[in-house]
This record gives sequence, structure tokens and C-alpha cells, in this order.
Amino acid sequence: MKKQLRVHYDEEGDFLEIAAGTPTKCYAEEIQPGVFIRIDEKTKKVKSIGIFSFKKRTKQAMDVNLNLPLEINFSSLQQPLQK
Repeated sequence: MKKQLRVHYDEEGDFLEIAAGTPTKCYAEEIQPGVFIRIDEKTKKVKSIGIFSFKKRTKQAMDVNLNLPLEINFSSLQQPLQK
């Protein structure tokens, strides 16, 4: 089943978020400084990734070109250990 992919960039806050599927109730975990994943509370699957200081991290102009459709496998992201 293909999921809808949403990409949002907040230029003022320099924050990029890429989310897949229908929004659900999630919690966030920081997997690296300034990089967060949002995990579905029921399924424990990664629903999105958010990156603070995105432009600064890319060290490139903000012209980001994506070849769509784009397939992203969120399950390959390392999930933190459950507490």
C-alpha cells in the first residue's frame, strides 16, 4: 500500500519535516542532536523525521530538487530502545 508523503520546510525556523501516511498520535525521539523521529504510539512505526537547522546542515543553497514520486522506507531508520 502506497502512503502519502508530505514534505514541509519552515524557512524562518530552518526546520524540515518529511512525513508518511495519515497523521496519527505520536511521540518524538531525538536520534541525533537536532534530528527527531516521530513514532506512532500504537504501531510503534516511524511516521516522520524532522531536522532542525536543515539549511545550515546541507551547506548548500536552499534549492532542493526532489524527483517525485519518491519512496522512503522509514522502517530502516534506527528506532530508540523502548523505555
